[in-house]
Amino acid sequence: MTPVLSSDYAFDGAGRAESQEDATNTAPPARWSLVVPLKPLALAKSRLAPAVGARLRPRLALAFALDTVGAALTCPAVRDVAVVTDDPLAGAELAALGARIVGDRPGAGLNAALAHGAYAVRALRPGAPVAALNADLPALRPAELGRVLDAASVFPRAFLADAAGIGTTFLSAGPGVDLAPAFGGPSRAAHSASGAAEILLSGVDSVRQDVDTGADLRTALALGPGPATAALRGAVDVVPGH
Repeated sequence: MTPVLSSDYAFDGAGRAESQEDATNTAPPARWSLVVPLKPLALAKSRLAPAVGARLRPRLALAFALDTVGAALTCPAVRDVAVVTDDPLAGAELAALGARIVGDRPGAGLNAALAHGAYAVRALRPGAPVAALNADLPALRPAELGRVLDAASVFPRAFLADAAGIGTTFLSAGPGVDLAPAFGGPSRAAHSASGAAEILLSGVDSVRQDVDTGADLRTALALGPGPATAALRGAVDVVPGH
């Protein structure tokens, strides 16, 4: 893959730059369409409430999504991002970043929302490589996401386990391949059993670090969150043990 240099999303400027000397003899690779699911903010990140309180929880859920989508949109390997949500506030703010908003018509949970989002993407781009990405990756680095997408591009389906090694933060499907998401609970094992290849990369912590608990949030803050989450740092008082 031959990405061009791009500025990161208000991070340290460590974008990817690779030689393009061979690009003149080959067609450019297809860029990815990402599908990001987001619950209504009133319901999102419920497991985080004991650590941060019920009032801050929905604000953090929106901030996580803004930082995730904002970073993804600046990744050179990403063509576009479709966010599957019925939340009007989140939809408006994410659309302002440049995301396409797809209503959660199935209303039947995470995997149905992802399948619907992938269908919506391919209704416009039938040959698109598609990847599902969690909405709660507030420290996401575009360069690290680019490495994961590069690794995924050689497999029909591939996934990246979360930092805990139990769940999944990323699942990809190449052109013409069904996404077949199996998120929720021990999804690492479920995706492996479904035939998806596990991406084994070091140095992509920001793509693995989702936030479900107070401990997760502390780790994400230590990695360095994006601007929306960073703006709430002063309001975050994580309760120990949560």
